[in-house]
Formats: sequence, C-alpha cells, structure tokens
Amino acid sequence: MDGGYRVTASFAFASGSHEASWLGAHLPVIERDGRPRLQADGAAAIYTFLFPKAAARMTDIWHVVGLKGTGSDQYSVSDLFVPARFCVARDAGAARHETGLLYRFTSLQLYASGFAGVAMGIARGALDALIELARDKVPRGARRTLRDNHVVQAQVAQAEAKLGAARSFLLRSLAAITDAVARSGELTLDQRMTIRLAATFAIHEARDVVDLVYHAAGATAVFAANPFERRFRDIHTVTQQLQGRQEHYQTVGQYRLGLEPDLMWL
Repeated sequence: MDGGYRVTASFAFASGSHEASWLGAHLPVIERDGRPRLQADGAAAIYTFLFPKAAARMTDIWHVVGLKGTGSDQYSVSDLFVPARFCVARDAGAARHETGLLYRFTSLQLYASGFAGVAMGIARGALDALIELARDKVPRGARRTLRDNHVVQAQVAQAEAKLGAARSFLLRSLAAITDAVARSGELTLDQRMTIRLAATFAIHEARDVVDLVYHAAGATAVFAANPFERRFRDIHTVTQQLQGRQEHYQTVGQYRLGLEPDLMWL
C-alpha cells in the first residue's frame, strides 16, 4: 500500500512484551501481485514493522519449563496498517541508516552472542552455588563434607575449564571480529561462522556445566528454595531455542569442509 504496509500475522516468543509499549514484527513482504519481495541476492526481503502494543492482541502462552521471567507470550495483528516510516529492511546493508560499528552486525549475530552470555551466566551461578554448598553439606551416609569428595573436586575443576574455555573462545572471537569490522566496515562470512560456532559451543558447554553441578549437589538440587533447579530448567530452555540448535555445528562444519552451507541462521 502507498505510504505503508498492511500486516496480518501471529508471533510467538515475544520476550519482554509484558513491559513493552511497542512491538516489532519481522516478516517477509508480499507484493501486490502476490510475489515475495526479494533482496539483491535472491533471498526473501525481511522487514521489521513497528507498532504500538495496544494495536495487537496478546495471548498468554508462556507456560514453560524455564526462562519464565522473559514473558515470551504471543501477539497477533490483522490487517494492521503500518506507515512506511515505522518499517525497515531487516539486516539489509543497502538500507542501513546508521553507520556505527554496532550496526555492521546483524541481529542474528547479536542474538547468538546474547543467548551465549545468558547461558554462561546461568552456568557460572550454578557452579558458584555448588562451591558454596560443598563447604558445609555432609551428604547422607558420608563422614565429611561434599568438598572433601574426590569426585566432586575433579568435577569442579572440569566445570571451571569448560566454562572458562567457552567464555574465552566467545569473547576473544568477538573482540577480534569487532576490531576487524571497525577497520573494514563489513562482516565477512568467515566471521559470521566464527560467531555462530563460538556462541553455540558456549551454550552447550554451559549446559554440561549445569548438568554436572545439578547432579553433584544431590537431593539439595531438587528443592525450589535452593539455587539449582531453576538454573537447571533455564539452561535446558536456552538449549531448546533456535540459538542453541545442534544443527549450527553442521552449518559451520559444511563451511569449513568447503561444502555449500545453509546460511539461513547466519
């Protein structure tokens, strides 16, 4: 439509929508003749449409195992007119309005890095809680505290190594890539692959750390009053999200082996 677009769609995983006054929907554009609008590379053009939350119908669907605090409910709009000034081509370099360094990264790289940060924070909190618990807890049938258990000692060291390696890989990669993009002005495919790999690795290493901690804490971990069961639920919800898919390893592996990778989530 001249001057804007008509939007009809439903969207789940609307994280933060409880506190929002505006919503942003990411959608392909269908031309008047029914054909999808395409980018220069032939991919579907995805636009972000911004509109007041009051214009959408909210549906309470976020009854989930973990990450309950995100409030990621569903919203829908029907034949909603969105003026062109509230629409932007998502992650399209040619349509970029801002020239700052941050805007050289697409939303997918930011999502990947952000989810990895959340995962590592969950794991860090869980591991710290185990170390504190181990100082005083004497397991049933044991004569000494949990921290005197040789298996637990080894597990704590292994968990520190896992978390430290994942964190270093991600932060080192992001720092190097940010410096490179600041010089070149653009993000390369190789750099996008590295971000996706480092983020996916961090998410899954964090899950392994939380699993280790949960089992090491014993029956203490199952009570809601203690700082383990929520982190266990949260980390396993993170890995179920798009950013934690195991398929990302396949994409990076295809690229490293010289095959044609699927670039949808890069």
